Amino acid sequence: MIRLRDVHFCYWAGTPVLNHLSLEIGSGLTLLLGPNGSGKSTLLKIIGGIERPDSGTAELDGIDLWRSEVAARQLLAYVSEQPDLTPYATIREVIDLVCRLRSQPLEAGTDALERSGLATVRDRSIRELSMGQRRRAVLAAAWVGSPRIVVLDEPLEAMDRTIREEVLRWIERLLANNAAVVVATHQIEPFVETALRAIGIRAGSCQLIDPLPSDPIQRLAILESLSRA
Repeated sequence: MIRLRDVHFCYWAGTPVLNHLSLEIGSGLTLLLGPNGSGKSTLLKIIGGIERPDSGTAELDGIDLWRSEVAARQLLAYVSEQPDLTPYATIREVIDLVCRLRSQPLEAGTDALERSGLATVRDRSIRELSMGQRRRAVLAAAWVGSPRIVVLDEPLEAMDRTIREEVLRWIERLLANNAAVVVATHQIEPFVETALRAIGIRAGSCQLIDPLPSDPIQRLAILESLSRA
């Protein structure tokens, strides 16, 4: 369960990106939709513990992200749209660190590198990688362990067909294990059938549709409407 209570956040004084937002998101797939600049990525950063709310609280399974960081983050995998990784570490060093943080054997990192297609370049530094390879490295980090809360920002963007299919299979496995998965995307078609709920966000506020209708035509119409806000 993801719970936001009266979350307020600004990047600069006087212009709230999230305006006293309260949400509860359970297990299953939740789509986060809205136009560019609406606050989708900011909301994911709040859930993912990247940005700290100016006021209010963010909890994962009842654990406050900023009061019990280690416990909360062990539940979490966050994949950002921009693959910001420390530039001088090697891919292997990054993945080994993730394994230690999640109390996973190093072999789990090796498997993640194989799945992401990065095993042959694992000793290269992050700064030597293409943008697509950096995105794969972020995904490989997320694939370590069995997170119960997964936050994905445009996970299919700029991915080739092989990795797109691997990402979608991973999401299917997460949902089968009753994880809470939140996906911000403009590419709604791959997720239409599996989404349980959707959140439309604009101007610091949000609209939650929970559950989405079972009728596929109605479901698609709602998702497209929320995407355009």
